[in-house]
Amino acid sequence: MPVVLYGCETWSLTLKEERKLRVFENMVLRSIFGPRRDEVTGEWRRLHNEELNDLYFSPHIVRVIKSRRTRWAGHVARMAVDRGVYRILVGKPEGRDHWGDLGVDGWIILGWFSRRWDVGMWTGLDWPRIATGGGRL
Repeated sequence: MPVVLYGCETWSLTLKEERKLRVFENMVLRSIFGPRRDEVTGEWRRLHNEELNDLYFSPHIVRVIKSRRTRWAGHVARMAVDRGVYRILVGKPEGRDHWGDLGVDGWIILGWFSRRWDVGMWTGLDWPRIATGGGRL
C-alpha cells in the first residue's frame, strides 16, 4: 500500500473517493488471501468484507490517510510563519500571486489539462481554492 499512499497527506478526499479506496483495498486483500472453500457446500467463494477485516489486522486505508494528514498538519503548524505551506494552512497566502502570473498561454495550457484529466486530485492544483476558503480540505 505504500505506493498507493504516496503524498496522501495533501489529498482532499470526498466520500466517493474514500469508498473507491476502500473497494480497491478490499480487492487487493482478496487477491492476497485468495478464495475460501465453503464448509457447507464445499465450493470455492470470495471472502466477505468482514472476513477480510478479521484476517488483515492493519487499519483501513482511509484511516491511515486521515492519520497521516493529521500528522502532516502538525508538522506544518510547527513550521516558521514565513513558509508558504504554513501560510496556506492558516489561510493567509500573502506574497507573489503565482496564478496571476501565468499569462494567456499558461491559462490556455492549464485549461487544456483540467479538461483532459482530473489533475486537481493528483497534482495539488486545488490549493488556490483551499487558500481562499472556497474549497475543501
